[in-house]
Amino acid sequence: MRTIAFIIRKEFQQLRRDRRLLPLIFLAPVVQIILLGYAANMDVKDIPMAVCDQDRTAESRALVEAFLASGSFAIRARPVDARAAEAGIERGTCSLALIIPPGYGRSQSAGPRSALSRSALQLLADGSESQSAAIGLTYATLIVSQQAAARAAERLAALGPAAATAVRATRVLPAVRVLFNPTLASRNFMVPGVLAMVLMIITMVLTSLSIVKEKEKGTLEQLIVTPITPRQLIIGKLAPFVLISLVVITLVLGASLALFGLSVRGSLLVLYALSLLFMLTTLGLGLFISTISRSQQQAMMIAVFFFIMPMVILSGFVFPIESMPVAIQAVTYVFPLRWYFVIIRGLFLKGVGFAELWKESAALAAIGLVVIAGAVLRFRKRLE
Repeated sequence: MRTIAFIIRKEFQQLRRDRRLLPLIFLAPVVQIILLGYAANMDVKDIPMAVCDQDRTAESRALVEAFLASGSFAIRARPVDARAAEAGIERGTCSLALIIPPGYGRSQSAGPRSALSRSALQLLADGSESQSAAIGLTYATLIVSQQAAARAAERLAALGPAAATAVRATRVLPAVRVLFNPTLASRNFMVPGVLAMVLMIITMVLTSLSIVKEKEKGTLEQLIVTPITPRQLIIGKLAPFVLISLVVITLVLGASLALFGLSVRGSLLVLYALSLLFMLTTLGLGLFISTISRSQQQAMMIAVFFFIMPMVILSGFVFPIESMPVAIQAVTYVFPLRWYFVIIRGLFLKGVGFAELWKESAALAAIGLVVIAGAVLRFRKRLE
């Protein structure tokens, strides 16, 4: 134990001497929390919109007012026809255009069986920004549907109580209730992901860089000729980053609570315990990278392009796993970040415990044991 403690103390002394790295380790997580919480916001608001009202009736003006009252749209132009609206989208002055044809007001005030009750509103969207276009079209369709439902309710009321009751009896109205994230705020989804990303980067990248730095300076060879065993050297090299990661977890939890009011609904003990399980895999990957890298630049490139980027893309942090091809979905099962995202979001948003997360915990444990065992064996072979 004294030997391991000596190696740990040496690692902390090296980190303390690097005045640029130490602030980066502890300030970067807070900066990422701020950026992802405020800037990387998928709750689209004030979508620039063009409105071409060719009807100019009370009904068409009510529809336009409904778009403005939603807070999701901001009218930037009022073109005279559909061609001018499309030209505005091509220039980039607006992302969505609403075309209200002549006769829209008559169709809304006509009876439900009238041929005039069918009108064709036109929505044009800028498909070059697919995410904003999809969200904008969804919001716009919802507003149009709400207006149509309001007009239908007015017509039912005009038919009389008996007829209105008979029609309502045939309608199915779903009672929508959103659980765990009632406001559907994207920051509640993104902020827990920052914790997983920070842990992965700190434990994987810094571990590999620390060991490769020893190679570059020639001090690793000096450690090999000492009575220090490979097991002691590995534990001494990995333990400091485990301790640093526990401090970073606490910083991220404090920042998410102070900045966004987002706290862990589940058990903090389960969070720290399963985070240590996740770090078992990332530490093993960092140790493995150090065995195949000859310089710090090479270690950084291997970590980023062969491990970090694939895990971010295939973990569900950016793209839903359910929308991926079946073959790619099968590949995601080997990435520890996929399982840790389920754990961290379950603890933050759902307040679940170990009883609900035992499958993800077992998967992390299995992946971690395989990764750390393979990395340790390869590292021991290189030392010998």
